[in-house]
Amino acid sequence: MKDVIVIGAGAAGMTAALYALRNGKSVLILEEETVGGQIATSPRVENFPTIKESSGQDIANGLFEQITDLGAEFELEKVLKVEKDGKVFTVTTDYGRHEAKAVIIATGVKHKHLGFAGEEELTGNGISYCAICDGAFYAGQEVALVGDGNTALQYALLLSNYCTKVYVFTLFDKFFGDASLVKALRAKENIIVKPNTMITGYLGETELEGFVYKENGEEKKHYTKALFVAIGQVPDNKRFENLADLDKDGYFASDERCLTKTEGLFVAGDCRAKKVRQLTTACCDGACAAMAASEFIDKMGQ
Repeated sequence: MKDVIVIGAGAAGMTAALYALRNGKSVLILEEETVGGQIATSPRVENFPTIKESSGQDIANGLFEQITDLGAEFELEKVLKVEKDGKVFTVTTDYGRHEAKAVIIATGVKHKHLGFAGEEELTGNGISYCAICDGAFYAGQEVALVGDGNTALQYALLLSNYCTKVYVFTLFDKFFGDASLVKALRAKENIIVKPNTMITGYLGETELEGFVYKENGEEKKHYTKALFVAIGQVPDNKRFENLADLDKDGYFASDERCLTKTEGLFVAGDCRAKKVRQLTTACCDGACAAMAASEFIDKMGQ
């Protein structure tokens, strides 16, 4: 039995492991895909304290090396469910079962993709899901964005501050965000809205060259080196709703204390309800969840 099982090896999960290990706890990390989560797909990170510039993959690799050097165990397994019987948590995966005194869920969220051929290969090579992370790399250039909600509006406004033109492609002829954001966007001369459009495919193999779209039934091409996809994010928390409450959007209904309704179960990072989802806030959650989990385990032993 481990002291702590961490579900998810993104920034929040690995930071949680780091803090639990430094509190003298044994840790097992379970991850279904790859180490690093969303940040690993970012080619350059320039907004993390003390690091002027790095790739997201290098940050993820460095954190993984740090925690494994401290003794963290890692398994590439998909978690199917978490149960609690008395003081013991049982985590069932597609490969088996693991037991722990405390569990930290840090499964993050997944950006909704357009789903066309080549999207995975072009992610980080012209396709981005975070203007805050990657927008500044296209300063002085023309970029495109697809989306019609608050995130898309905020991204477009941000990009317009340092990009010469921002083309915003929307499926309908209106936005579905805050009126103040829509008004601000409409006032920007370098934001060009392309309503009633539907992107149907990408141009380029190793780097984005543009995309194909339909406008009023007519197929057209738009050439650009950068496309920001802001069509929403999807949490994957329903499998844990037996032990943790979810809000209407499927995020864990927990605040910065990272607590759930089940003693010994904590949540961290983008999977919980929050306003800001960034690398720094994910690390913050991981630290808070691990400290709370360590305190919980220590009280169990008293």
